[in-house]
Amino acid sequence: MDVCRYLVLYHFLAFTFFKVAACSEVSIIGGKVVKKLQPWMVSIQKEKTHVCGGILIQNQWVLTAAYCEEKPISSVTVLIGSLSLSTPSKGSQRVSIHSYTKPKTFNKRTGQDDIMLIRLNKTVKAKPKKIPKKEKDVPSGTKCVVTGWGTTNFNDKEPSDKLQMLEVTVVDRHQCNLFYESDPVITKDMMCAAAGNKQEKRGTCSGDSGGPLECKKNIVGLVSRSRGCGNPEKPTVYTFLSKRHISWINGILKKQLNSTTF
Repeated sequence: MDVCRYLVLYHFLAFTFFKVAACSEVSIIGGKVVKKLQPWMVSIQKEKTHVCGGILIQNQWVLTAAYCEEKPISSVTVLIGSLSLSTPSKGSQRVSIHSYTKPKTFNKRTGQDDIMLIRLNKTVKAKPKKIPKKEKDVPSGTKCVVTGWGTTNFNDKEPSDKLQMLEVTVVDRHQCNLFYESDPVITKDMMCAAAGNKQEKRGTCSGDSGGPLECKKNIVGLVSRSRGCGNPEKPTVYTFLSKRHISWINGILKKQLNSTTF
């Protein structure tokens, strides 16, 4: 191979790696189709195109990642309780949104406090998913499940039409910091989980930030970011429902509990 061809190949590979490494929205690759309806599962959509996942935690409130804020707010709706994006399930609902609330401490670069509440324009009849009353840390090695509509193919930018799920294993925070070389720093308000091994690509990529991480059927975290697609040495980073985050959520809900005006 001559020098010019080598340089062209090098720049192509470097550019491709940068695009993959920069992936901060995440989704599911190597998962399986969800068969049982999850009435609390939310697809956040801009102009009816899926952008993020979310969780209905009260009949007028959706929990998701702060990274998922889309503007203008008038272009955003949520689809609640469907297994398909193109053919909404019976009983599913599409609702416009009233407002976003996220912590002032949210840092897009580091992922600190990547959490957000969406207030819907009206109450819905779907059954919400309860969040923990208090922090319940998850030991490394625990098997959990992540759910979402993200891309199912590395080369495809389109979301999956069918809701997907994937079993993942919680990774120790110290080990995760070593994998990422503390960039970002994995704090006690975050957690990591990975799927697959060096022989197979399974995990997260583009399309499902804000989706739920469930351990023993309890919501413990929200998909925040990943580096690469299904890379076992770069586990997906989740916003952990820590004491701080649970307190923040409850504070916002309590403040709005008796509000009936918009």
